Parts: sequence; structure tokens; C-alpha cells
Amino acid sequence: MIALVSAPSNLGLRPPEPGAAPGAAKAPEALREAGLFAGFAALGAVEAGVVLPGRYRHEVRPGRVRNEEALVDHARRLADRIGQVLDRGHVPLVLGGDCSILLGGGLALRRRGRFGLVHVDGHTDFRHPGNSDAVASVAGEDLAAVVGLHWPAVADVEERSPYFRPGDTVHVGCRVDDEGHREASEVLADVVTAPEVMEDLPGSVARVRRGVAAAGRGYWLHVDLDVLHPGVMPAVDSPDGGGLSPERLVELLTALAPGAVGVQVTAFDPDLDAGGRYARLVTEILLAGLRELGAARTAGA
Repeated sequence: MIALVSAPSNLGLRPPEPGAAPGAAKAPEALREAGLFAGFAALGAVEAGVVLPGRYRHEVRPGRVRNEEALVDHARRLADRIGQVLDRGHVPLVLGGDCSILLGGGLALRRRGRFGLVHVDGHTDFRHPGNSDAVASVAGEDLAAVVGLHWPAVADVEERSPYFRPGDTVHVGCRVDDEGHREASEVLADVVTAPEVMEDLPGSVARVRRGVAAAGRGYWLHVDLDVLHPGVMPAVDSPDGGGLSPERLVELLTALAPGAVGVQVTAFDPDLDAGGRYARLVTEILLAGLRELGAARTAGA
């Protein structure tokens, strides 16, 4: 059974303009208004509550990520909630929020053992202290953090680094000119670009499954909606040229969701969607692509 968890955190994002807070924290309720929760309830899903973040603060201190204390606290509490969902035999569908909530998903699974990660995102999110002087916002650094390359404050919570082994991790969906593409390709099990997914879905899915197979116990599925082409999904915090069509994303999720132990969906920004058009599109994509979430795993339980 799918269990929906709201994780409305914006703590990992830089402000969209001076003095403003990012809008990603509004995403779960915007999607509720668009019919997402009702749609999943009709499929038999249940709600598993909300994990609220701490207050967003604008200052950045040297040697620390933005909102570090609040972000780590939220990751711990989100990990607790995901663990409770898994203990009940349910499959968590976590609605962010920004990509920093991957720390919570990673910590939850690392507490339970060894799992793979499929990171579907328009960017590799592979910025870290070893390759950049601009480290500050975990929403652009989440993949590097969960494979152990970031500062210990975020990458080694509870001394559990890495939350996912690099060799058990596959990134899907970056553009070919992504700044982290080369390093991620050298470190992770595989990197499958957006053009490769568009051109060869079966081959891309096969590569993903090979990449996470060694973990043995299944994989966490991260979906950042900026993997979509900005022409069809501009209501994200970091739109970039290229990307997937909605139809291809549905096909990708349909192939990957059954084998997932859980999923998180991130980066939708309702502040960029005044009429609700894009919330409805997200709802359609997720209801079509995630309806069989965890089905292969629960069938074999």
C-alpha cells in the first residue's frame, strides 16, 4: 500500500530574490488542491502525515550549508517517519519540498541496511567541497551528499555515511553539458543522460537496473521535476534546456516504480504556477507513473 508523506521543506534552496523564501514548501498542498491525494486515495493509498521543516533563514555562514541545523533536524525526523511507514509494510511516496529531503530518505534506508538509489533529476546535483567553492545549498548538492562526498554535517548524520554507496547509485536525466556529469560518471555505477532516455528507454531502464542490482534490497527513487523539458514544466526552481517529455517521464516511472522501496518527488514551485496548470500536469504524471509503486517488492514479500 502506498503511503503519502508530505515533506514541505525549502531549506536546501537559495532565495529566489533577496528577502524572499523559495516556494517549493507549498508543493504538497498545491498538489493536494490539484487532486493528487484524492487520486492516490482512489487507488487505495493512505496518508502518513506531514514532516514540517524549521524556519527558513537567509544567512549563509562560512563552512556550513544554508539552514544547516534545521535541515539536519528535518532529515532526522523525515527518516523517522519514512521508517514508520516501512515498518507498517507500506511504500512511502514523499512529496517535497526541495531536493535536500533526499538526506531524510537516505538516512532512513541506511538505518535499515544497504539499498540502491535511482536519482532522476535534470541535474546531477554533484556539487561538493571537493569540486566547488560555491557549496552552500544542499538542493544542488544532494546526490554528492548522500554518496558521502559532502561535509560530515550533512553527509555523515549519525555516522552513517554514505547513505547510498556510489556503486549502488545511478543518476538519470542530466543534460549532456551538466557540470557534474564527468565526475558523477566516474564515481557512480552509471549516469544516463536525458537524451539517452528520450532515444532509448528500454536500454536506459536496463542500465538503471544493472546499476542498482548489487544493493540487493531494492532502491529509493528520487524524482526532481526539473528533469522535464522547461517548455512543458517551467514551475521548478532550476529549469534548464532540454529534458524529458511528460510522456517519456511517465514511461520511465512506470518501468522503475514497481521495484522501488519508496519514492520522493521534489522541486515543484507553486509560486511559478499561478493558475494551477502545472500542478495538474504533475498530478497526471505521478498518478500514471507511480500507480504500481512498490508492487514488485510487495508481491514478493
